[in-house]
Amino acid sequence: MITIAIANQKGGVGKTTTAINLATALAAIGWKVLLVDLDPQGNASTGLGIASNERDRSSYDLLVGDNGVEELAIATKVPRLDIVPATVDLSGAEVEMVDMEDRVTRLRSKFAALPEGKWDICLIDCPPSLGLITVNAMVAAKQLIVPLQCEFFALEGLSQLLKTVERVRTGINPELAILGIALTMYDRRNKLSQHVADDVRACLGDQVLNTIIPRNVRVSEAPSHGIPALVYDLKCPGSAAYLSLAREIIDRLPALAKEAA
Repeated sequence: MITIAIANQKGGVGKTTTAINLATALAAIGWKVLLVDLDPQGNASTGLGIASNERDRSSYDLLVGDNGVEELAIATKVPRLDIVPATVDLSGAEVEMVDMEDRVTRLRSKFAALPEGKWDICLIDCPPSLGLITVNAMVAAKQLIVPLQCEFFALEGLSQLLKTVERVRTGINPELAILGIALTMYDRRNKLSQHVADDVRACLGDQVLNTIIPRNVRVSEAPSHGIPALVYDLKCPGSAAYLSLAREIIDRLPALAKEAA
């Protein structure tokens, strides 16, 4: 199973929107997709139509309890897309995990117990922090996608994230690699967006994905209906951008894509 963490310690960068729509796009091409919601706000769960009263068990049980991935995953309205939902209980998970010997490898252990072929790919929607939950995701994943908004403070905090990635790679998970940095919230009417995009590409080069996700009202509306933008309005610019992003990501990991096919 291909495992990709989607992380940025800054909030409001389009991280969850990217996770939902990328998962939907991959499911649409026939892949069996699992989305693990590790954000206590549970926005990915809500955005895929999983109501609070349907979340009897959650990713909290995955990190703190003895439950396995299979017994916690539930189907979404999108064919071939399952989710391990999140609840507010997750906000206390880090405190409970501090004294556990396997506190940074619990998620990896749960994934290792999965039968081969259950899912082709897993996307992990991380919380907006660099705490134990995000570190668990980085230890469990082989690839990392970093959504980065096209705004003034885009690069602020990115160096801290990259240092965390390097520490995880050096100390626990040498296979972790940055698959790409996805530029989000691009406003073509605003010259600042173009300047930021140019600056990010100048600093980070090929690590930046070619696809840029624009600001789009239809993408913002979709979560309130409990469906991804790709289902809510396939033809809107935001949906088109996420389809392009999915194709680009598949192209960036051909060996892994063959493994999942």
